[in-house]
Amino acid sequence: MTKTLSDMAVEVLNTADGRAKTALSRTHAAAWFAARAAGQPLAIGAAVPPPQPARPDKPDLLSPRDVPRRRPTSALGRIAMLHAIGHIELNAVDLHWDLIARFAATPMPLGYYDDWVKAADDESKHFNLICDCLESMGSFYGALPAHAGMWRAAEDTAADFLGRLAVVPMVLEARGLDVTPGMIALFEKAGNAQALAALQVIYAEEVAHVAYGSKWFNWLCGRDGLDPKEAFHTLVRRYFHGLLKPPFNEEKRAEAGIPPDFYWPLTQAQDDDADDLGA
Repeated sequence: MTKTLSDMAVEVLNTADGRAKTALSRTHAAAWFAARAAGQPLAIGAAVPPPQPARPDKPDLLSPRDVPRRRPTSALGRIAMLHAIGHIELNAVDLHWDLIARFAATPMPLGYYDDWVKAADDESKHFNLICDCLESMGSFYGALPAHAGMWRAAEDTAADFLGRLAVVPMVLEARGLDVTPGMIALFEKAGNAQALAALQVIYAEEVAHVAYGSKWFNWLCGRDGLDPKEAFHTLVRRYFHGLLKPPFNEEKRAEAGIPPDFYWPLTQAQDDDADDLGA
């Protein structure tokens, strides 16, 4: 019996080892796009994703305040930075497959699934690029502790499709557009060509992932008769813990379809939030 796309998503989510998870992710993405090219798209299905994805025994997951801070100008600091990026990329693989399976009951155009399967495939490639960099520097993913809160946004928005699109691609991934240029400059100065090339690939491809979020957020708002900017402000205030922090990469955010009036108002606390949109 042919697996559905939701079945594939849940298989990835239930695979613990990072290299194995990303290998399966890339295999399933290839199968999806092969079926699309043949004009016989796979069924979306209705498999139930786990509350949390499977994770390897290492890294140890710590509260953000307990994760050791290292100077990024040192070799150990650069390893720690790459380790943190690898952790983000592995979580992104799961976030994108979860986005497919968890909200499969909501009818969406096939282009929606094309976008998020492509994003999951990209994130799988990114994780492996970073793992290769770590190993070339005498380390590996799991050698250092990592942020325990990476899945919190998924848990908070598990029952809110629009909220998930607002917080994960349009806030968390958009933040990557802000900070990655500085990391690129750091590894360029250090003369690490392999890490520099990996970060440049990640930076180029993350713009599209943010754009997928913006596109489908606006599509759902249009379908439901919501003002996208007002809905975004309400959902981010509801689900994102804290204020958005500048500086912002306004050029890349605009390229991804997020104008400044979406995010600048969220840099300041507001006493009276917009009207509730409902669950």
